Formats: sequence, structure tokens, C-alpha cells
Amino acid sequence: MLANTSSKKISHRLLNFIDFVNSLTMEQLNHFFFTIINATPSSSVVMIMFASMVAKYVIFIIPLLLVGLWLWGPSDRIVLLRQLLVKTAIALIFALCVAYLIGHLFPSDRPFVENFGYTFLFHAPNNAFPSNHGSAIFTFALAFLFWHRLWSGISLMIVALTIAWSRIYLGLHWPLDMLGAFFVGLISCFLSQHGWCLWGNSIMRKLLRFYRYCFASLIRKGWVNN
Repeated sequence: MLANTSSKKISHRLLNFIDFVNSLTMEQLNHFFFTIINATPSSSVVMIMFASMVAKYVIFIIPLLLVGLWLWGPSDRIVLLRQLLVKTAIALIFALCVAYLIGHLFPSDRPFVENFGYTFLFHAPNNAFPSNHGSAIFTFALAFLFWHRLWSGISLMIVALTIAWSRIYLGLHWPLDMLGAFFVGLISCFLSQHGWCLWGNSIMRKLLRFYRYCFASLIRKGWVNN
């Protein structure tokens, strides 16, 4: 009996919450979820420090993995792996271009520019939507999810979501900025795949020729992959 009563209370509260969310406009939803995620002066100092480290430095996983896997990836899978890396790099270029265009066509302010919430990390008051950090890391995660293995894609998606959380938590971005970044990633992977079908082999040949010319000495010594 008690279990049924508790279940009914939870269901009632959930329905009330859903009705409340449905009554909000997109801007109100954006502000509502930002308020839930954003840190406050009473938040844990350890959490703020952790979020700051994530927001500033974890994004460097992108160049580290791109360069590291190209130079020292498993030699038995290096051809397919390098194709993945080039497709991912192309998708990243598309992502930054798409984010730049959207930002200039539809400029939006960051939370601290609107004096909304709390900010715990300095940032220039430039355009917020879509997040450049979010666009890059979501594109990277989606690329591995689509073109590599499920486990690597899911692992990187967790990293992407952590970065997205950290930048909202610290007051640098709205939740909508990160949602927009996710869709930028989807669009960019689609464009990269389409471009790869048309010019992938040609791009790969030229890149390998250039790489083997520049790294000939290191390749001969066996320090990097051919």
C-alpha cells in the first residue's frame, strides 16, 4: 500500500514537472536548465576546480589523439585508422566553419553578458551559440561513433558531455549552445562523409605523399609509422 502511494506521488510530481516544462518557451527552458546546472558561490570549490580543468584542458584530447594515432597507431590497422583520422579532421574543419557562420548570422550573448547566473572562469564576451568547444568535441565523438567502434564513440561522447557540462556549470555557455553544438557535429560528419565519397582517395594519396616526404627520416628509423 505504501509502495503504491509513493509511486502515485512520484508519478504526480513527474507529470507536474512535464506540464511545467511544456509551458515554458525555448528561452525560458534555456534559462531554467542553465539555473539547474550553473554553479553558485556555495558550490564545492573542488567541483569548480575540476570543472575549470575540464573546460580549459580536456579539449586537447582532439589534437593529441589525431596526431598520436596517425604517427603511432596499430600498424596492422593503420590504413583504415588514417582514413578515419582524415575524415574526422575534415569534419572538424566543417564544424568550425559552420559554427562560425551560425554565430555571425545569429549572434547570441553568453550568460555573464546578460548578467544571468554565476561565472567562475574568465572568457571574452564573444558569441555563445553554438559553442566552439562543444562543436569540436561533439564532432570528434560522433566521428568515432559513426566511423570507428561503438566503445570509442561512447567513451568520447562521455568526454564531450563532461566538457559541455563544465562550461555550463562555470557560466560560460547556455545549455542551448551545447545542444546546437551537437547538431553542428551531426551536420559536419554528414558533410565530411559526403566529401569523402567524392574526393577521399585523392585527399588520402596527397596527404600520405606529403607526410612521407616530411617524415622520411623518422620513418626510416622506425620512430613513426610509414
